[in-house]
Amino acid sequence: MTAILGISAFYHDSAAALVVDGEVRAAVQEERLTRIKHDAGFPYRAIETCLDISNVTSQEIDFVAFYEKPLLKFERVLETSLQYAPRGYPVFTRTMPSWVRDKLRVRKRTRQAVGDQRHRRNVFVEHHEAHAASAFYSSPFEEAAILTLDGVGEWATASIGVGRGNRIELIKELEFPNSIGLLYSAITTFCGFRVNDGEYKLMGLAPYGVPRYAKILKERVVHVREDGSVRLHMDFFRFGYSMEMTHPSFERLLGMACRQEDEALEQKHADLAASIQVVLEEVLLKSARHARSLTGMSRLCLAGGVALNCVANARLFEEAVFEELWIQPAAGDAGGALGAAQLTWFQLLDQKRTVQPEWSTRLGPRFNDVSVARELKEIQIPYRHYDSSIRLVEDVSQALAQGSVVGWFQGAMEFGPRALGGRSLLADARSPEMQVRLNQRVKGRESFRPFAPMVSEKGAPHFFEVDQGFSSPYMTRTVKVRGQRESGAAENGAVDERTLTFAERLTESRSDIPSVTHVDQSARIQTVKPGSDKKLESLLDAFEAMTGVPVLINTSFNVKDEPIVCHPVDAVKCFLDSEMDLLVIENQVIDRAKMGDLSAMRKRLAQRDHSIRKQGQKTQRFPWGVVAVAGLLLAYFVLRLVLTLSFAKSLSEVDLWRLGVLSLLSVSSMIMFSVWPQSSRLAQKLLIGLLKPLGQGLSLVTLTLIYGFVVVPVALLMRMRGHDPLGLRSSHKDDSGWQTRKGIPKGRRYFRQFR
Repeated sequence: MTAILGISAFYHDSAAALVVDGEVRAAVQEERLTRIKHDAGFPYRAIETCLDISNVTSQEIDFVAFYEKPLLKFERVLETSLQYAPRGYPVFTRTMPSWVRDKLRVRKRTRQAVGDQRHRRNVFVEHHEAHAASAFYSSPFEEAAILTLDGVGEWATASIGVGRGNRIELIKELEFPNSIGLLYSAITTFCGFRVNDGEYKLMGLAPYGVPRYAKILKERVVHVREDGSVRLHMDFFRFGYSMEMTHPSFERLLGMACRQEDEALEQKHADLAASIQVVLEEVLLKSARHARSLTGMSRLCLAGGVALNCVANARLFEEAVFEELWIQPAAGDAGGALGAAQLTWFQLLDQKRTVQPEWSTRLGPRFNDVSVARELKEIQIPYRHYDSSIRLVEDVSQALAQGSVVGWFQGAMEFGPRALGGRSLLADARSPEMQVRLNQRVKGRESFRPFAPMVSEKGAPHFFEVDQGFSSPYMTRTVKVRGQRESGAAENGAVDERTLTFAERLTESRSDIPSVTHVDQSARIQTVKPGSDKKLESLLDAFEAMTGVPVLINTSFNVKDEPIVCHPVDAVKCFLDSEMDLLVIENQVIDRAKMGDLSAMRKRLAQRDHSIRKQGQKTQRFPWGVVAVAGLLLAYFVLRLVLTLSFAKSLSEVDLWRLGVLSLLSVSSMIMFSVWPQSSRLAQKLLIGLLKPLGQGLSLVTLTLIYGFVVVPVALLMRMRGHDPLGLRSSHKDDSGWQTRKGIPKGRRYFRQFR
């Protein structure tokens, strides 16, 4: 048995994946376990969960594959500092501590997570190689072109490659700072959303606007070449030397200020969103055409954060640039963990690949009826157990038809950003009010954001403009909705759709399934294939039998600013904190109408969490107390020794009674820490509170000295000699920005942290 652990960490959406003898056994995002959205920390809990799911011990892991080459990425960070010095001082002082503490210590973090085994080897895969591997090795293709686009990896921001059999090869790449992903993120922040979180919102906002800024963006901000490569005009951006993305000159160019998160959205923001969406789609189409001309392939695999833009993906399908297209459902950085593990098995170990026609995202933990019932009884939540899945499906479908919002928690958790029936919120797509109710009273998110339809594969052609046999199981593209009805404005002929204000367009509904129809009459569709999920398929069939419509709203089981639920207790908390009506966890159903005092249940959940944390403190805080006391004793001896020697006194003259008092206090402290563990936590907080400002001050002083006396002089000297690592002085009129990847030695390069 060969077990390979893949890891992504330290930037956003950290994750772990486990591949055993070429089979993907498990893949989990850290955020689902820590409950910190887009958690970037090292995925200790995700690693532990993957091992538990796969019944593999840490000693059995043969390779640990990281999704980036840290030293190569650190080179780009340093080169950027040199390029922009002295303007990059704020970024340098904020980012260097994390590099020293975490990002350059992947091997140490790995040993902490899975131990140190002599037979185990660490593998370091380039960022875009990991994206490419996650797309190709999960695809149903024996050979295909590969296109990856995102913000930035080490140096690359996009790549073109080829996959054949068990091997992939990247042949072209675009380098930082020229990135369509960074440009899209810059507009995301300009419109008041957060990077690596608000890009979905920007995409959802775009149909409310008119792309009247697209021309000025392409003329002044980004140069889009015919081969899809881009060149950013960096005078409008600050991400190279500041924590902010755009420069004030960008505001002057567009004639509007950067929106703050709490400010109201206006039509101009929707227009800007529509404009950057147009630019993104143009870049993606041109890049895809260039990939086809370079590779000669008729199939394409797509990954990277940009591949999560389902509207742009729809353009790729519509334009038929390739005959077949596969988009990795976990296309972002989390999927890099999977790609790193797969690349190690197929490419590094040269193992045979058997193409799989289907790929499932259900790679996370699952919970059976016994464990679910035990959890619900422990927190004293009233529920009803169904012995028959048929009866359960009938009752739930009837509740849906009557307007209920249902939390649907079934089977293994999905890997990637989409809930596909494992951790979903379901509702009736026919209800015109359901979209507003879900956004405002259940999810607690922006009212303009659309919802996705879940539809049986056989019923899709009747409600969407797709052919019979159409399949889209991962919500990776949008399609047009059939059965539109004209809005009142259009019927009266009074207002052209393009002239509607943002507020007016927000209330427009022109479909027979309005709650899943966006204002541009599109929907991010999920089809359910027969046999793929029997309970979900039965629910759609039962709902169709009652209503004549095999379509349900499917949105992720979470509320605003929280990750998708993982554990049954997470689902219960989300249920209590929102206004959903039913919660279905496997074969247990919780009905809000029959729950009674919700505040008492919330209190029991809080007490349960506190008890779990307290149990952890008993095992973790006492050793810290011993270490702290030992440290105090050592400090005392050192101090007394220094004082004694400095005053030329003999050691026999030391005040032994003081040592005795301190020893008594130390023993008392140790006893107190063991009897009352919480006191150790308080002592630790006090010590950290006292020492943290001192440590931060010393760190800042050290970094300032390094930056002022090393980085700045070196940067100025190199600049005088023409050093231009980011290519800021090169011509904006180059024929292409794609660079041919240099010859890279095979095999051993995967064990290095640089190329």
